[in-house]
Amino acid sequence: MIKTLSGIACAGLLLAAAPAGAQALENPAEAFGQRPAVTSIALSPSGNRVVYLSAGSGEETYAYVADVGSTSPSLVTMTDGDPMEFNWCRFVNEERLVCSIYAMVQDPRQIYPITRLFAVNDDASDARTLGQRDNAFRNNRQFDGEIIDWLPEDDETVMMSRVYVPEAYRGATRIVDRREGLAAVRINTRTGSIDSVEPPERLNVRYLTDGHGTVRMRATGSIRGATGMAGSTTNYYYRLQGSDEWHDFGSYDGLENTGFYPIAVDRDLNAVYGFERLDGRDALYRITLNETLDRELVFAHPRVDVGRLARLGRRQRVIGVGYSEDESVVEYFDPEYQALHSALSSALPGNPNITFLGASDDESRLLVQASSDTEPGRFYVFDKAAGALNEILLARPQLEGVQLATVRPIRYPAADGTMIPGYLTLPPGGGETGLPAIVMPHGGPESRSVLRFDWLAQFYAHQGYAVLQPNFRGSYGYGDGWLVTNGFQSWETAVGDVNDGARWLVSEGIANADRLAAVGWSYGGYAALQSGVHEPGLFKAIVAIAPVTDLPALRQDSMAFSNGRNVSEYLGSGPHLVAGSPARHADRVAAPVLLFHGDQDINVDIGQSRRMHDRLGDAGNSSELIVYEGLDHGLRDSAVRAQMLERSDAFLREALGL
Repeated sequence: MIKTLSGIACAGLLLAAAPAGAQALENPAEAFGQRPAVTSIALSPSGNRVVYLSAGSGEETYAYVADVGSTSPSLVTMTDGDPMEFNWCRFVNEERLVCSIYAMVQDPRQIYPITRLFAVNDDASDARTLGQRDNAFRNNRQFDGEIIDWLPEDDETVMMSRVYVPEAYRGATRIVDRREGLAAVRINTRTGSIDSVEPPERLNVRYLTDGHGTVRMRATGSIRGATGMAGSTTNYYYRLQGSDEWHDFGSYDGLENTGFYPIAVDRDLNAVYGFERLDGRDALYRITLNETLDRELVFAHPRVDVGRLARLGRRQRVIGVGYSEDESVVEYFDPEYQALHSALSSALPGNPNITFLGASDDESRLLVQASSDTEPGRFYVFDKAAGALNEILLARPQLEGVQLATVRPIRYPAADGTMIPGYLTLPPGGGETGLPAIVMPHGGPESRSVLRFDWLAQFYAHQGYAVLQPNFRGSYGYGDGWLVTNGFQSWETAVGDVNDGARWLVSEGIANADRLAAVGWSYGGYAALQSGVHEPGLFKAIVAIAPVTDLPALRQDSMAFSNGRNVSEYLGSGPHLVAGSPARHADRVAAPVLLFHGDQDINVDIGQSRRMHDRLGDAGNSSELIVYEGLDHGLRDSAVRAQMLERSDAFLREALGL
């Protein structure tokens, strides 16, 4: 479907309105649980083609290539999730792709992730791996690396950071590859031939290029003494323009969030963009890569953190900066894109959020996503010269024409008078008083809820629940003061804010006090369970997906990974570890509990849910644990998500007397 835009400054576009009338869903759990039809999408160098990933049944994911305007995409390849799963695919040229895949691997000691990069033609021919080759003499190579520069000037070549693992003893031969660490290489995606750009070094963790094939910055990690575990500090180095010599740039501490964190190098400005704290909030700075490292504040917000850069095209040109207060906003540096964003946002139905996802190499064609709280996502290709906006894909076609719930920002008072921000989703077309209600704390804990389509909240609202998503203290995005120590060390504050949200729903008449439930994923599941410990009886039902339940055990689990010491410091030490562990106080939980967990979860070990389930059983409390074999923290399986939604809805209805 092609619609025309007469000019950047025009008042609006005449696009087809959303279908009239609400479509009934035969199986709501299946419709909302289905993973998106577009999970990753990219535009070709000419802007005439797109490559996208689409979820199939279960864990299947398909990679398609399509000509813009065509109704017949071509299947390139697929993953079945056993064990490999797609991350993304991008164009090298009009016919050649690079894709990233990952898997969870289990050895006798632990489960760990691996990633691989490969190139393939759009007709599935001439597939080639891009990482270091495996052989019998090399220890397991966990990661391949990543693409750090798409080199638009080179037709078949990309620049990647490449992980090298040394070979072990080969017996009689002395020919042993002892290269170790992260290198930067140019690699021909057809032939596999490699040109070294930066040699591998064991402590290297990152490279930044200028988008034109020149490495301007690198980073090294820190090691904690003789433990061999990673430290929290990353040290950065830079090069002057036209020089090969490295100079000290500074360091960034990821645990303390101190120092400058580089994001993108701008060749034309000879500068690097990055984030650093200003008055307790993340702000965007630009530092010139000269002898004096001249610094300039680009953008800061007086109330919230600046959270992301808006970048465009294969060169990843910086065009703006984003932040989220009640709504997500991008401040564009480029006046053309500011004007285009305003025109599209005003003209498209429902005033959706507009995101520029990609561009042809000459930026004459743009890949655009339009979305909102009630619009899961529509994808367009915009032709600047023709003023044509071509709608190509829907993120969730199974929800097209379905009446979805609107989401509104709210504030409610905590016990100490602090106003807690959050989002309220009410059933579409239903009442607004005396409803069964769900408080749904987000994961992280240093994450946050934002105003957008949320498949979990939308499903429960569709089923008749009011859903409150609080950005409790401990959430990211509101500055250091809001983060407190973190949601684990300061659990009493974070969980108290969650519980105060439930009381607010009742005081406003939105919720029935006898029909309150808590539902959460990861830290959100932890907060839901700890709410049941902190104030037994407030919630009449608790659903926890992949939750943390025992903080000392979480700290011990983390020691199997290289960042274990960082996790240990993040959790801290002291009485809060036991007091903040719901599995150690399961006898206080009055509400029935439903737990879901994948048995290949490395974020939160399944032992956390098993421990909670066993302790609840020992205390004589109602508990059910559903384990999904072969799945990790995200439960990226459409059939599993549908089953989880259906079972949780039935559980809540029974527990709340609906």
